[in-house]
Amino acid sequence: MNKDYYAILMAGGVGSRFWPVSTQDNPKQFHDMLGTGETLIQKTFSRLSKLIPQENIYILTNERYKDLVLENLPKITEEQVVLEPAMRNTAPCILYASLKIKKKNEDAVMIVAPSDHWIEDEDAFTENVKSAFDFCTEHKALMTLGIEPTFPNTGYGYIEFNDSNQDRIKEVAQFREKPDYQTAQSFIKQGNFLWNAGIFMWHVETVIDAFKNNQPQLFHLFESGIDVYNTEDEWSFIEENYPKAENISVDYAVMEKSDNIYVIPATFDWNDLGTWGSLYDKLDKDDSDNAVVNGKVLAEDATGNMIRTKDGKLVVVDGLKDYIIVDKDDVLMIYPKSKEQDIKQVSGSVRDKFGDHLT
Repeated sequence: MNKDYYAILMAGGVGSRFWPVSTQDNPKQFHDMLGTGETLIQKTFSRLSKLIPQENIYILTNERYKDLVLENLPKITEEQVVLEPAMRNTAPCILYASLKIKKKNEDAVMIVAPSDHWIEDEDAFTENVKSAFDFCTEHKALMTLGIEPTFPNTGYGYIEFNDSNQDRIKEVAQFREKPDYQTAQSFIKQGNFLWNAGIFMWHVETVIDAFKNNQPQLFHLFESGIDVYNTEDEWSFIEENYPKAENISVDYAVMEKSDNIYVIPATFDWNDLGTWGSLYDKLDKDDSDNAVVNGKVLAEDATGNMIRTKDGKLVVVDGLKDYIIVDKDDVLMIYPKSKEQDIKQVSGSVRDKFGDHLT
């Protein structure tokens, strides 16, 4: 494997729309959401390991999840777990990890990938990333993987690309915010729009220069600690200075402000597994279109339901259509799929009324 290949695996999110399975103490990336025998972070690590040396895969996460990361990924060392003492969105942690990697290898080319996405054809994913790495090595490019849209989704941001050439790699014209339905329809009709999957590739020097040029205050905050990175004094510096960082995404911080942005339209099926409904879409269904994880189900006049329980638990359902049924420890949730976006607020209401131990 190429010793210059690196990965930053983003694993700090809470995944509150997957409550009650995903909680603040044990988020969705540390669960076997698909019933495959592997947690989402384990599947992502395995996927990246096909191209990138395992010792070059860094896990970015909140300090409260350090033990969960090491439990899920026993092959990594503690030095590969990059901890955030405060939640500050994606730009600060990506800059921090990039500076650490550059200090170790100035020739590093890297991918930033979420830990909780579903990807069907992993060989195609590997080929797409390899193509991006080759391009980033030859050019000063910031790259992203875009997903061919299959319907006018209003839950994703979009990438508009210049379609003036037939090259596989496209120049990005602009990033577009999550649209309303009519705007999303127009994007699909135009044909030069992709879903933004939040997967990025670049040479370490290129992305650090982008931060230096576009976010000088953030750059100087983290660059001032370069002498202690990868030493025993690193955590003291980060613990003191990380909370001072602006809360800003890498999209806003550098991608939307730079002029050397390129995109590869992905050749693999993808799902961000952001909600119970998106999980339902990717699971096998029974004869009544119910998706079941772990449990055994007897369904009468019950169709289109997402059902998840403890392993082997029997669930009897009669007269329900298009519901989310999740049984976990001391919480049972029965909730319409049509309102799945409200589950994040529901978990907050539960916390306010019954206490933090349930969320």
